[in-house]
Amino acid sequence: MEEINQFIAKGKTDMATHVEKLRQDLATIRTGRASAQLLENIRVEYYGTPTPLKQMAMINILDARTLEIQPWDISAINDIDKALQKADLGASPVNDGKVVRITLPSMTEDRRKTLAKNIAKMSEDFKVAVRNTRRDILEKVKKAQKAGEVTEDDLKRYEADVQKATDANIAQIDKLVADKEVEIMTV
Repeated sequence: MEEINQFIAKGKTDMATHVEKLRQDLATIRTGRASAQLLENIRVEYYGTPTPLKQMAMINILDARTLEIQPWDISAINDIDKALQKADLGASPVNDGKVVRITLPSMTEDRRKTLAKNIAKMSEDFKVAVRNTRRDILEKVKKAQKAGEVTEDDLKRYEADVQKATDANIAQIDKLVADKEVEIMTV
């Protein structure tokens, strides 16, 4: 019985992890305004080691469409510039020798709609992952019930508990996606 409770707790944690991963992925998607999270996944080749940009520089938001990257080691500014050009942000970085500025262009209505569709597809993948976790938990509980480790009443209670957790995580995914779509479609 304790083993089943631990397995269910681990499954619920896995579901929450899927939701958090979606939150992180959505943060890196460009919206109508500049955000330091756009540069979250950029790695700079620094002394032969791929280093996250946020560990090498201070990232400032100057206005709604401009990011400024100020490296702590000025000698790395050209490496940062190259990494930003490779990142395909939809804007060209401007290097003045001390800082790199990126001015993001306004997105077209078509681009906004395409991003909204991509986000909806991405959310569906995460919902499937949550449902797969639910399926795995329920299979384990049903096997334990067939083996006589869990009673019929406990099985129903576990199923209801797991379904409640699944519904809550899917609701969070829907809310994250709806908020991001509103953010993208706002001009």
